[in-house]
Amino acid sequence: MSTVSPPESPLVPRRSPAAASRVAFAALLLRDAVVLRKTLREFLPRTLLQPFLLVFVFTYVFPKIGQGVGGAGGEAAFSTILVAGVIALAIIFQGIQSVALPMVQEFGYTREIEDRVLAPLPIALVAVEKAVWGALASLFSALLVFPIAAFVPATPVDLQVNWLVLCTLTPLCCYMCGALGLFFGTRFDPRTVPLLFGIVVIPITFLGAIYYPWQALEPIRWLQILVLANPLVYMCEGFRAALTDSPHMSLWVVYPALVGFSALFTWQGIKGFARRVVS
Repeated sequence: MSTVSPPESPLVPRRSPAAASRVAFAALLLRDAVVLRKTLREFLPRTLLQPFLLVFVFTYVFPKIGQGVGGAGGEAAFSTILVAGVIALAIIFQGIQSVALPMVQEFGYTREIEDRVLAPLPIALVAVEKAVWGALASLFSALLVFPIAAFVPATPVDLQVNWLVLCTLTPLCCYMCGALGLFFGTRFDPRTVPLLFGIVVIPITFLGAIYYPWQALEPIRWLQILVLANPLVYMCEGFRAALTDSPHMSLWVVYPALVGFSALFTWQGIKGFARRVVS
């Protein structure tokens, strides 16, 4: 006796696993956007304060008090170089803050991360979603630097925009910093968060070629080689190539390095995320 399968209800359309994953991925991004909207009052000051202070002190206060950085007549060139570094700094700080710090809390005592991993998509894609959200937040931070650079400096900022480099480099840098935040967020817990900024973020910042071109380190050859392990160096040099006509590292080095760091941080971030979820 054969059995007849009941007809499928037209009210319940079938969805492939890939389609379900896409919908869940978009839903997680939307959830992060809703959380950001509710915390916008804290997000904006946190995002604006550091780049504003850097530009204000070095390009407005110093020239006004006769302490211009860059030597006589070099204040304008320094202001232009600094803007490229400040954009890179804003991106990397936002990538770490918007991904690593929330993840440290989600993996904490409350285990809020369990709500996310119940979504109908692989654990690896849940981790990648965190990096993508960090990239979007970093992009927003980068855009905020341009009005600061336009109105704050007392010396003119002469930007020579290479749109092809800018439009390809910015998304790559933003994603790499989101992946870096994912990596840090899976390696630190609430008790060790101060170490993240004290022994990791601060050295990255001060040795990231924000205030000077990488080539300027030529007299300190050992340091010039050592800082090549710092992803912020390639970001700053890339933005100098995109926004200025000052000397910069070859783009044939910048792009492969950023792609390599993005792959490394994503791979390690996914491994750490999966390990923390199942532990």
